[in-house]
Amino acid sequence: MQHAVGSPLPSPHQPGQGPHAGWASAAHHPGPHPGASPGPAPAPPPPPAPGFPAAPTGPVPPAPHQPLASHQPPAPHQPSAPHHPPATHQPSAPHQPPAPAGLVPPPPPPQHVSGPPAPDSTGHVPLPPGGPVGTPAAPPTAATGPDPTATTLAVLLIGPAGAGKTSVAKYWADHRRVPTAHISLDDVREWVRAGFADPQSGWNDNSEAQYRLARRTCGFAARNFLANGISCILDDAVFPDRPVVGLGGWKRHVGPGLLPVVLLPGLDIVLERNAERTGNRRLTDEEVARIHGRMAGWYGSGLPIIDNSQLDVPGTARVLDEVLSRAIASPPSW
Repeated sequence: MQHAVGSPLPSPHQPGQGPHAGWASAAHHPGPHPGASPGPAPAPPPPPAPGFPAAPTGPVPPAPHQPLASHQPPAPHQPSAPHHPPATHQPSAPHQPPAPAGLVPPPPPPQHVSGPPAPDSTGHVPLPPGGPVGTPAAPPTAATGPDPTATTLAVLLIGPAGAGKTSVAKYWADHRRVPTAHISLDDVREWVRAGFADPQSGWNDNSEAQYRLARRTCGFAARNFLANGISCILDDAVFPDRPVVGLGGWKRHVGPGLLPVVLLPGLDIVLERNAERTGNRRLTDEEVARIHGRMAGWYGSGLPIIDNSQLDVPGTARVLDEVLSRAIASPPSW
């Protein structure tokens, strides 16, 4: 008796069939056995269901790694493939049909699991480290040369008490085309509260240490600003007769690209402006005259000097831009 394709396997206890009866001859002789009485023609296989391919018309031999029935052991030279049960924690996708029995199902599609946030995704903005400032360079224009108002610069404004350093530095920083910070040495020095060394009490080791600490702090701040594209202007009463502590210290703290400019008005102008000060920033006339006399040593040093005796703050800032434009084109040696 021939079974139609797709019919269930014959019972293992059916009379006249042994472990190998019927399947070997059916694989080689698909027709009826010789001597058997002809019977009615087998019914054609049912049409395939929509969406599924048509089943083959002949008998399909079983795969070599799959046993035919529970009572038929696999051949000694063809061991059965190990059974891999499907993973229970990753079910198959709804649009994929389950794999046939005995075959390893295909791997599931990759799962996009959101992991922990990156270390830099908490709003912290990494900043580049501040290093020594190199010589500034600006693209020259057709007529006036380098434009200092559109260049990242580090400027040191030098002058005696009452020269107008702080006022000019603030105005110059406020009116530039690029971000610019004003770093005042006196403001940083006055961070010290208990134990503050008042310059009106005279110069001693304590005041010397506080000024050095303030200069170094301002230098670190300037390097950090400049490393992030922000120009800086610092102001300090640097004496020419103390190059190691004064100008040399600023060059070590900021870098060789620092551009020093001296504001040096006449003595009478300095005394008049000092008289308008209040608090510990107001010095005696004798101290102002002594400092002004020491500042005269900048003449002949090669540094640019601006006499702002007859200039207001905006006019001094315009002259400062002109001086810086020449300093960028030809940096001074100091």
